[in-house]
Amino acid sequence: MTKNQVVSSVKDTDLVEKRRNQMIKGAIALFKEKGFHRTTTREIAKESGFSIGTLYEYIRTKEDVLFLVCDAIYDQVRERLEASGDWQNPSLANLEKVVESYFYLMDDMQEKIIIMYQEVKSLKKESIEYVLQKERDMVAMLEKMIVTCLPETIGKQDAALIANNIFVQGQMWGFRRWMLQKQFTLKEYAERQIHFMMQSLSIARMAKNKTHEA
Repeated sequence: MTKNQVVSSVKDTDLVEKRRNQMIKGAIALFKEKGFHRTTTREIAKESGFSIGTLYEYIRTKEDVLFLVCDAIYDQVRERLEASGDWQNPSLANLEKVVESYFYLMDDMQEKIIIMYQEVKSLKKESIEYVLQKERDMVAMLEKMIVTCLPETIGKQDAALIANNIFVQGQMWGFRRWMLQKQFTLKEYAERQIHFMMQSLSIARMAKNKTHEA
């Protein structure tokens, strides 16, 4: 399933996008307050600024709304991640900039990220797979940058693990900010995690060199 497969009786694609964006904004506010299961489609329609009848012109079920919410959140993360660095000319300095931007993005989008991970399990299996593939694609972006920055010196497996670590570290700030803020500012957190990332890259590079020497 993709967002283009969410059925709408309205043929004007610009209007569909506009109304669904209103719907997504309204749904996020309600899911934050009440959760997905306790929120009704009538409440989503009201929060979005139109009638329940209008709502059903753009979606068919409440699960469609949740799918659109998750899809929109991932699109926003990807767009801002892509804008944070020069992906055509990767460098270690650029990688650091991208990772720092990602941590700040997770701080900025904390509430949306928490809502998505709490509620995504309510989607159908094929919809969950579509959403999770978007996450895998973003991890792959980081992995590609790492490999390109350090060609010949870091293995694909190590790069994949480090890319996943970066992704989880950003989410950790979002999920555990309430505790981490007692010990670190966001700036300090980003600096320390980037420091450990660079150490990991250095260790992986040395390990590969030793393998080649052997």
